[in-house]
Amino acid sequence: MPTMGQAAVTERIVRNVLDRYFQQLQAVARKAAAARTAPQLIPLEMDEKPAVFTRFTAVTDVALTQVRPHLYLLDLMRNPGARTTKTVASLMMIARAAAHIRRTGERVLLVTPTSGNKGTALRDAVARAYETGMATPDELRIVIVAPEASRSKLRDSPLTAGPMLRTANPVVVADVERPGDVKLLSSEVVEGFAAETFDTTGFRIWYTLDLDNYRIADAARAFVEAELLPITERSAPRLHAHAVSSAFGLLGYHLGHQLLCTGTASLPAPARHPGFFLVQQLATADMVTSLLGASVPEYTHDEESGLWRQSTAAEFPAVTDHPQEVIDATFYTKTPPTRTQVNEIVARHGGGGVVVSRRECLDKFEEVRSLAADASITIVSDPALIREWSLVKAITGVLVARERDLITADTDVVVHASGYFSDELLAPVRDEHLTRVATVDDLAKAVLLAAHA
Repeated sequence: MPTMGQAAVTERIVRNVLDRYFQQLQAVARKAAAARTAPQLIPLEMDEKPAVFTRFTAVTDVALTQVRPHLYLLDLMRNPGARTTKTVASLMMIARAAAHIRRTGERVLLVTPTSGNKGTALRDAVARAYETGMATPDELRIVIVAPEASRSKLRDSPLTAGPMLRTANPVVVADVERPGDVKLLSSEVVEGFAAETFDTTGFRIWYTLDLDNYRIADAARAFVEAELLPITERSAPRLHAHAVSSAFGLLGYHLGHQLLCTGTASLPAPARHPGFFLVQQLATADMVTSLLGASVPEYTHDEESGLWRQSTAAEFPAVTDHPQEVIDATFYTKTPPTRTQVNEIVARHGGGGVVVSRRECLDKFEEVRSLAADASITIVSDPALIREWSLVKAITGVLVARERDLITADTDVVVHASGYFSDELLAPVRDEHLTRVATVDDLAKAVLLAAHA
């Protein structure tokens, strides 16, 4: 058995998954489009790859490393401009927007609410479109809208390089009562001002918050697994573990798995579907509670230590600093609509979930750092410097679940390494490069300024 800090096998990499699996992803897109009751403004399917596609998508490598017996890390964070799994979907969305521009002659202005990572990845994709010639600043722009609670998540990008680029591609921070209210604010502006924006500027507004925009691209995860760690009749039981808000990534994997099972993907068909194991935080634990059919247990406050404790449910932290603890503002979605579909998949194929606390993440921190290092992922030694906790949460969740027999010792676990960064690894956006809003009119003004810039 390998000791901690020693990789069990050599890291294996699939280069440029968007380019390598282009045809398979288009097949997934066609299936998703056929199931919709109404088409998207920007079609899900692309007719062909543009000449610059391979260069545009060159940052979509995915790596798989076995770090212990029965434990693997699937590294989805290898784009230095975003450091999260949102890269793959974002690049595909921008490629589709560029295809729409070429096909119709219309200009496209994306508007997306975000807790941070989606916005960062989309801005990085727009910058790559400019750099590679996929689209120009005159044709393609983006407005992201984040809650004040996510200020620490917002990252810099080439789109802040000059005044015109900053106005045309603003990073908007909204003063809202609840973080999720940025979705309501953004959708209200899109509904109220899309027609005026198009009539006066020629920019077609694309509101990007749609499950299909993410799960189609995330189907590539199943294709990577089929190449690097295929599920055969002789394979051990397998779980895919993921720190989730709405579990878009796992639902994308599920779409890819379905295509593989048709035998038409030019990749090995899996012998069975793995289970899904969800990891969440106490403030937004609705996916796990829905899966378990139970509420967050009642915590008792220990006046002497100041801590909160419970001993009735192994799926929840025994000790926490607060029963509504937020470890990471990325995970801000309450009662996500994806719960039903995920519950159905787990009921059929197995799995489960766990909620972790910051204290558990800190207790396991050195072990998590060591496991990540085996997969060539360097986590800073000071946890106070971490701005994206997804990777740490996911590995911590698996470790505590093993200890509590929520995952059996002989089960293979593939941890989706979906996000990690510090300020040193990915610089934060400067305060003077933010646009602050509080009302629908404020945001509408920012959107119209972006279109007119």
